[in-house]
Amino acid sequence: MIQIISGEKGKGKTKILLDKVNTNVKEAKGTLVYLDKNTKHMYELSNKVRLINVRDYLIENSDEFIGFISGIASQDNDLEKIYLDSFLSIACLEGKDITPVISKLDLISAKFNFDLIISISIPAAELPEIAKDKVIVAL
Repeated sequence: MIQIISGEKGKGKTKILLDKVNTNVKEAKGTLVYLDKNTKHMYELSNKVRLINVRDYLIENSDEFIGFISGIASQDNDLEKIYLDSFLSIACLEGKDITPVISKLDLISAKFNFDLIISISIPAAELPEIAKDKVIVAL
């Protein structure tokens, strides 16, 4: 299942995402992973959450990003949730249609039974149809 936190840059999406992961870690039975474009939020996350700086892995396009997510899912049978901050940047989707990637991530998360919570710097009204019903917070 995919959940989306949407809004323009600087509206507070990251804070909501961090609050969500730190709340969920208290009740989590499996692994929680936080993907970001840097390690700036390392000290704001519980030490029980795996922080991955996606830029360390030289991902150059959205297909490689999908492969990266698949790799995370394949190596951890206890994976419960993946939190994606700065989604457009880490998935190499800035200025591109996010529909195919959201569709593929939806299939992967359903097949391997984990949730994706995504922060997207697009106002909810401007999201493609496939993503609009996944919005949990619109800023």
